[in-house]
Parts: sequence; structure tokens; C-alpha cells
Amino acid sequence: MKARIVTLPGDGVGPEVTAAAVAVLKTVAARYEHVFAFEEQLIGGIAIDATGEPLPAASLAACRSADAVLLGAVGGPKWSDPNAPVRPEQGLLALRAALGVYANLRPLQVHPALANLSPLKNEKLKNIDVLFVRELTGGAYFGAKTRSADVATDECRYTVAEIERVVRRAFELARGRRRHVTSVDKANVLETSRLWRSTVQRIAAEYPDVKLEHQLVDSMAMLLLTQPNRYDVVVTENLFGDILTDEAAALAGSLGLLPSASLGDGKAGLYEPIHGSAPDIAGQGVANPVGAILSAALLLRHSLGLETEAVAIESAVEQVLRHGPHSRDIGGHAGTGEVRDAVLAAIEDHADNAAAFFCGARACG
Repeated sequence: MKARIVTLPGDGVGPEVTAAAVAVLKTVAARYEHVFAFEEQLIGGIAIDATGEPLPAASLAACRSADAVLLGAVGGPKWSDPNAPVRPEQGLLALRAALGVYANLRPLQVHPALANLSPLKNEKLKNIDVLFVRELTGGAYFGAKTRSADVATDECRYTVAEIERVVRRAFELARGRRRHVTSVDKANVLETSRLWRSTVQRIAAEYPDVKLEHQLVDSMAMLLLTQPNRYDVVVTENLFGDILTDEAAALAGSLGLLPSASLGDGKAGLYEPIHGSAPDIAGQGVANPVGAILSAALLLRHSLGLETEAVAIESAVEQVLRHGPHSRDIGGHAGTGEVRDAVLAAIEDHADNAAAFFCGARACG
């Protein structure tokens, strides 16, 4: 397969973890005989410094013509003035809207070897396998905004069509998992949530084989910490999804472990670790690259249709999490490069073992 992948390393530790993910993709391409062409572009604070814009036209054009986009992180103290007319995060929001990636997938699993890093007792961490589906291009983040000396507003707006498409994606994904969807809203207070709930209820009738339950966002925040293993697919709106997925990341032991995929109606997608730019450790070579590497696996699965290769990466990461080396955010001392190299070696072993099994079964010469 031939594919063109645009990378947007961004700010802080973004370039470090993105480089690790690209190294993994290059190894996969070599082992499985694919041709991946990479093109690096600017986004975020570094783009503001270079061009005055958080998402330059050249970056957007490159992303629109790519098969997939791999992003690092945006933002940092240098650009953190809340009154600044241009901020790094505006580039990310604009990119999501321009690409039409309305469904943000954030898988959460807790690795047994890292259970002690979670703030929860170990017995609550068994069998956690949750897929969050967050609506990504609507709600308060994209609504009309006003600001005066003593009043500010952020409009939270949703249409039926926006809700329908992300909810259908959640139900389709649930059919390939444990057939259970939890929809999160605030329907006891918010009119947008009442529209959300009625729309979800109607769409659920199209999927009689999938169980639906509703949760209010405040009770869901509590239940994620007390009964996390009861959930399968969780679908919710933009702001609620942003908050709940960061909360859920604490269950895994570190934000540095978790990937995400932002998908629209086509094959192209935007892939990024859920962590921020971590400016306190930027440039030190100690950032955990696992979230970025697992995002690369999601890229292979969802945009390129390469399931075997995606599983090879995920299996390699599983081996590294089980046996080490570990980065310092999960109790180890390894740097970004050491973790990357361990994953690369595990990918090679996985490919060799798969080839040996195939030849054994087919009596290769």
C-alpha cells in the first residue's frame, strides 16, 4: 500500500512523541512492504511564531489532501495569555472543523502491570475496556462567542444531524464490541441535552441488538471512578467528552498512554495522543511516546485499513508495558528514545513470530 501521511508535531513534547510514532510507522512500512510518504507541517504556537496563524494555509491544504494526519500537541506558556487574539488551540479546532472529523474515538484500557499507578483500588480496575466517542465539531467549543468588560457568552448549539451522525458511529462501533452504549448528557437542565437524548433514543431503535442507557454527566463522572468496568461504548457531546476522557485517563495511570482517532465520513482521519504539550518536560527526551505510538496504530486501522499492522503495534506496546522499559510518568526511568526502541524491537519480534507461525502452518521452504 502507498499512503501519504501529514505530521503536525506542534509544540512542547509534540515533536518528540510524533518522531517516535513516525519511526514506528516507518518500521511497519518496511516490515509489511508498504510505502508511507511523510510531510511535516506547522500548527499551534510554533505556527503562530512563524506565520502569525495557528493553522497556516499550507498546513490545512496538506492535511486536506493527505490519507491521514498525525498530530503531536499544541500550546504552552508562551502563548497562554487568555486575552490573546490568536491562540494555538484555535488551530486545532479549525483543523477538526475543516476536516469534518466529528467523531473522536478514545479507547481506554488498564494494563495489569500499571494498575498500581491508578488512584483506584486494583479490584475496580479489572476488565476495563471502554471506548469513548466524543462529538468533536459542535457544542460550546464551536458556538458563537461574545465578550465585554463584564459579560461573556459561549453558545452551545447542536443540530439533529450533528447528533445523529456521531451517535450512529457509536452504535456501529458497539456492534463490534459488547453491544452496550451509554449516552451522557445533562437533560435535566440543558435544552441541547434534551435534543441529544431524544435523538439518541430514536437512533437506538435502529439498533435493537445494542443496549442503550442514559447517564447525566455529573453522575457519570462519579460512576467512572466507582464502576468503570460496567461501560462499553460511551457517547457524548464535545465539552462533556473532553472532561470525562481526561478523568478516565487517570484510571490508566497516565495521560501519556492514551491515543485518539478523530474520524469523519471518509477514510482520512486525525490522530493524536490525548495528552497536552507538557512544556515542563519539553526538550528533555523523557516524554512518554506510547500515546502517540498507539495513535499511529489507530491510523493504520481506521484510515489505511491495515488491521494486521495495527495489531502488531498494539502487541508491541503491550509487551513493553508488561516488561519495560517504562518512562518516568509510569514509574520508570527510560527516555522517549529508549521506549521507542523497545517498541520497534517488539514489532520486529512480532513480525518474525507471525512469519514463523505462517510458515510452520504452510510448510514454507
